[in-house]
Amino acid sequence: MQIGLLILVVLGVMFLSSMIKVLREYERGVIFRLGRLLQVGDRAYKGPGLIILIPLIDRMVKVSLRTIVMDVPPQDVITRDNVSIKVNAVIYFRVIDPAKAVIEVEDFLFATSQISQTTLRSILGQAELDELLAQREKINHELQNIIDSQTDPWGIKVTAVEVKHVDLPPEMQRAMARQAEAERERRAKIIHAEGELQASAKLAEAARMLSADPAAMQLRYLQTLVEVAAENNSTTIFPVPIDILKIFMDRKDK
Repeated sequence: MQIGLLILVVLGVMFLSSMIKVLREYERGVIFRLGRLLQVGDRAYKGPGLIILIPLIDRMVKVSLRTIVMDVPPQDVITRDNVSIKVNAVIYFRVIDPAKAVIEVEDFLFATSQISQTTLRSILGQAELDELLAQREKINHELQNIIDSQTDPWGIKVTAVEVKHVDLPPEMQRAMARQAEAERERRAKIIHAEGELQASAKLAEAARMLSADPAAMQLRYLQTLVEVAAENNSTTIFPVPIDILKIFMDRKDK
């Protein structure tokens, strides 16, 4: 008698566990009744909260509405300028229609991953290497729009796509390093030439001012002599202008 009662209790617990389901706030349940999708009002899913199912008749598939972060494996890409690179990315998406995510595609996670990989190779293959490195935001936005349009029939919304890493071949890295070094040398030469041009203009202006007053030139020589003598030099060689000697010669003649 007790064994039969225990069996009934166990069967009752199993019956209730298969009949009563609790869905979390971020979960929705797509219910199939005798194989057909159960429409609940204007929705084809239930939840969150307590869900009552008919055992052996209803079957529920739980779908999470949280944002899913999926890593796209590195893809071999040949850019438009024939550079072979490896690129990986990350995609952010979420289910907005649980019924479509269950009915329209067998495995929406696998399908989204595959469409992301093929789209990544296709879009990056149409761009040049410089464009890929300099216009990352534009390419990310284009990838998001294309993947979102292809996954929309599955009830999936792609919120963001980010290209994470571009792996360049070693010879291309060396070529880019030489290019960057040459660019820096070109800028340094231009800056040096501009400095020389400005210095020559100032020197020409100073020469005109000094030539207008001979005494100023003599004072400049004397100031230079003071600056040279300030150093710890045992011998100081200083050029004496002819104009200074001319003054003394004129005085001697008088």
